[in-house]
Amino acid sequence: MLSVNEVEEIILNLVEILDVEKDSEIVSLENIEGRVLAQAVKGKLDFPHWDNSAMDGYAVRYADVKDCSGDNPTTLKVVTEIAAGDRPNVEIKSGQTARIFTGAMLPVGTDTIVIQENTTRKGDEVIILSAPQEQEFVRHKGTFYQAGTPILKAGIKIGAPEIAVLATAQCTELSVYRRPRVAILSTGDELVTPEQSLQPGQIVDSNQYALASFVAQNGAIPVKLGIVPDKPEELKKAIAQAIDSADIVLSTGGVSVGDYDYVDRILAELGGTLHIRSVAVKPGKPLTVATFENNNCLYFGIPGNPVSALVSCWRFVQPPLIKLTGQNNYQPRFITATTRHDLKAGGRRETYLWGQLHLVDGNYEFALAGGSHSSGNLINLAQTNGLAIVPVGENFIAADREVVVMLVD
Repeated sequence: MLSVNEVEEIILNLVEILDVEKDSEIVSLENIEGRVLAQAVKGKLDFPHWDNSAMDGYAVRYADVKDCSGDNPTTLKVVTEIAAGDRPNVEIKSGQTARIFTGAMLPVGTDTIVIQENTTRKGDEVIILSAPQEQEFVRHKGTFYQAGTPILKAGIKIGAPEIAVLATAQCTELSVYRRPRVAILSTGDELVTPEQSLQPGQIVDSNQYALASFVAQNGAIPVKLGIVPDKPEELKKAIAQAIDSADIVLSTGGVSVGDYDYVDRILAELGGTLHIRSVAVKPGKPLTVATFENNNCLYFGIPGNPVSALVSCWRFVQPPLIKLTGQNNYQPRFITATTRHDLKAGGRRETYLWGQLHLVDGNYEFALAGGSHSSGNLINLAQTNGLAIVPVGENFIAADREVVVMLVD
């Protein structure tokens, strides 16, 4: 049985990220939310596009005001007013100034802004009461970005800040990686869909829906293949279809050591190489990871218990899935928090206990979810945003002690 870190390393080494040439597409700025850049983006415009004012005030020649003070004010004639969006059509000469507003383009002849709080206006004249710094409150052309240089790197997932940057740079068509396809199938004769009437002994298949949401949240396309009964031929057909149609396959159930656990055998029959069979983690010990010689598909056989399925996805599937999408940052995120509750574990496997992280006075606190921490109890999994980790060899972390927590939201 492999350790968590060994399994993580093996899986990430198996992932081949999408090819820039074969696996990219052009999308518009309106449709780029959540996509990953396949190529670096270069803008054609400097930013700011021209020298402009950072404050409301007056555009002046520094030489005219450098020596003024409350006891020695300088009076300038206001010859024009410039609002944001205006194109100045006058040159400011010595003894003159322009009333200017935030974002407005500086007129020729000026190099400094005097904020209006340091002035007194009298008709078409303004009295400067305090000397500014030279070039104060001027945003110079190209200060933030120079045209022709990379503005965003490849491998970045696009969100609101990046969209603002792209819009400002007038980059309206971008090269992004295609979204990977992830096939999801649930195995088990006992499973029914949420729409079906539940009979004694049956279980509602929540995994199909939870994993589809997980896949979509991580930038891929979920392909739900439904429930497959524990019949070897039907299961083999469904798995073969999944492998041929997806970049990653997630199957739940059938990977333990029971009489009806056929997945590992079927993968071998289909030419798969099984790299992982189990991992020293709780919940989620059964974990099958396979690849195929003539196919780039990465297969994950994860436990059927709902909590084990999601914990397995958060810990072992999410990093390679994010890596496959082309993102640069795909490693799991861990923080240190103070636990509000005692944390208990068996000590033989790395144990993950679910709950909620809270930021209190600048420090993270972890609150253990109430109720049973059984892999079959998904009810108290709601609102989980962190997994507290009890390392191998430890069976107790007392309340008010520090604990490492993996972020899952």
